[in-house]
Amino acid sequence: MKVVIMGCGRVGSELASQLDQAGHQVTVLDINPDALRRLPPQFRGRKVIGNGADQDVLRRVGVQDADVFIAVTQGDNRNLMAAQIAKLIFGVPRVLCRIYDPAREEIYRSLGLETVSPTRWSVQVFLQALSQAPGEARREE
Repeated sequence: MKVVIMGCGRVGSELASQLDQAGHQVTVLDINPDALRRLPPQFRGRKVIGNGADQDVLRRVGVQDADVFIAVTQGDNRNLMAAQIAKLIFGVPRVLCRIYDPAREEIYRSLGLETVSPTRWSVQVFLQALSQAPGEARREE
C-alpha cells in the first residue's frame, strides 16, 4: 500500500514507522525539517519537506498514486484543506484526517471525509474509566 502522511509529529512519525515496518511504501511530508528527525534511523520511506496543502507539493510527492493520504498536523485547517485536495483533486481512494475540534469533525464527516477526533476519543476513554471502580481501569491492547 502506498501511503502519504502529512505531519511528522508524535502521531505521524509513529504511524509512519509502523506502516514502514509492516512493509508499506510510506512518504512523510512536513513543513518543518526538524520534525522528520522523529523518524527512526531504520525508516525506509521517503521524507519530504513541504506544505501538504499545496497542490504542487502533493503532486511532487506522488499523492495521485497513493492508496491512502493521512493528515495529522497540529492544525485542523491544514488537515482539512490537504485532505480535501487529496480526495477531490487527486482522487486518493482513502483519506483520513485528524480534527481536534469535535464540532468541525462532525461537519466534515458529514461531507464525506474520514475523520478522527482525538478530543472525542479522549473524552470517551475518560468517561469509560470513570464508570469503572478505582483500580479496575483496563488498558486498551
